[in-house]
Amino acid sequence: MTIVVGYVPTPAGEAAVQAAITEARLRDEDLLVVNSAREGSVVETTVATTEDLSRVLTLADDAGVRAEVVRGTHRDDFTDEILDLAEQHDASLIVIGLRRRSTVGKFIMGSVAQRILLQADHPVLAVKPPR
Repeated sequence: MTIVVGYVPTPAGEAAVQAAITEARLRDEDLLVVNSAREGSVVETTVATTEDLSRVLTLADDAGVRAEVVRGTHRDDFTDEILDLAEQHDASLIVIGLRRRSTVGKFIMGSVAQRILLQADHPVLAVKPPR
């Protein structure tokens, strides 16, 4: 089985990757690191650099975890991509990072994390970065 982690180069994304590596090591499972850009976006802050992804793969390797990176593009919502990959890879766990948002921000913008939590058919581990 596989653990799927949504990764963005932010404190929440780093916390998610650390938790996913720990879970993959404990469960003796592979790790699928997903980083995706919004299709057609000129500026995308969620896209990890090659150096970011190389560092994540090194962290996994140092922990004795086999890891693979999936870099893609999504049209409307990253949620669908994560859920589809979890289904395709028969994920035992989906790991996501949570960032702090105001109630108004969640109401107006929605929340990818919230949609993953509500729509996933697989267990989801949601982690927050340390303060």
